[in-house]
Amino acid sequence: YLEPAKLVGWMAQRKSQPTLTLMDEEGTAGKAYGARTTPHMYIVNPQGQLVYAGGIDSIPSSNADDIKKAVNYVKQGLGEALAGKPISAATTRPYGCSIKYKS
Repeated sequence: YLEPAKLVGWMAQRKSQPTLTLMDEEGTAGKAYGARTTPHMYIVNPQGQLVYAGGIDSIPSSNADDIKKAVNYVKQGLGEALAGKPISAATTRPYGCSIKYKS
């Protein structure tokens, strides 16, 4: 976690250019979407409907070689959504470190 002011410098150092960054210090959005892990990925369509919730991919591993073998659920879901198709795996199991919300 970085304070919002420090996050800007951190992203600049890494040449990161996100189109949008949500700083959810109180956990309002995370709790509303039921986020349990970091990362816990979501795809929201232009109508504001949640169309995907779950893990980034199909293999809960930190091994870089597993990335090549995994199904990237986010890439797959975005492709299907942009093509006007229903998401084939609309909900998957998220994995990662548990989120610790403020009380």
